[in-house]
Amino acid sequence: MAKKSKRYRKAAADLDRKTTHSPEEAIRVVKERASAKFDESVELHLSTSLDPRKSEEQIRGVTTLPHGTGRTVRIVVFAGPDGIPVAEAAGADEVGGEELAARIQQGWTDFDVVLATPDMMRVVGRLGRILGPRGMMPSPKAGTIVNADQLGTIIDETRKGRVEYRVDRTAGIHCGIGKASFEPHMLHENMATIMSAMVRAKPTTVKGTFIKSVALASTMGPGVSVDVNQAMQMQEDG
Repeated sequence: MAKKSKRYRKAAADLDRKTTHSPEEAIRVVKERASAKFDESVELHLSTSLDPRKSEEQIRGVTTLPHGTGRTVRIVVFAGPDGIPVAEAAGADEVGGEELAARIQQGWTDFDVVLATPDMMRVVGRLGRILGPRGMMPSPKAGTIVNADQLGTIIDETRKGRVEYRVDRTAGIHCGIGKASFEPHMLHENMATIMSAMVRAKPTTVKGTFIKSVALASTMGPGVSVDVNQAMQMQEDG
């Protein structure tokens, strides 16, 4: 196990890991213990009872955080003639087709999100070994295969805080909900949006407990346990 830093040990010194907190209290504790010299991200970590081996329990989707993620998102778009001008006008960082695929195959990966129009999936398909492990392969479930006339909307939403959630091989779900510099109500509302999405995404095959544990943590800080029932009762505005 990697040795914890002095800053981490100090932040975790008086934190009782067995105590669960209300979402509001957990956010306060996380903000107080985010002591790095940079603006740390705040992450939501969920442990579920899902079985990732079952296709019907491999939940994956997208939602838009009301206050964004606080991150600068670099967007790459694979589009044909109809989509290129739309993506460029919407402010995509890179737009192209075969030549863009060639750059990625040669090792360029300086981007965060990949969108593609359906007609370009024949080109994007050959990038599976590169994009797949990074969680960037366009797919219908992730809402990243987009018709040309919808590119502008999706690019704008992605800039403002459109995030993807998906269950990993350990049945966990991990999402950024903002930055430590965000006001508490901003983190709370972003977290509520994710939790509401989780309630809607629960597969019908899952009986009983769905979310087993909930925790919040900053990039360099310790995890803070959140009361599962209170977290599941959070509701997004509107």
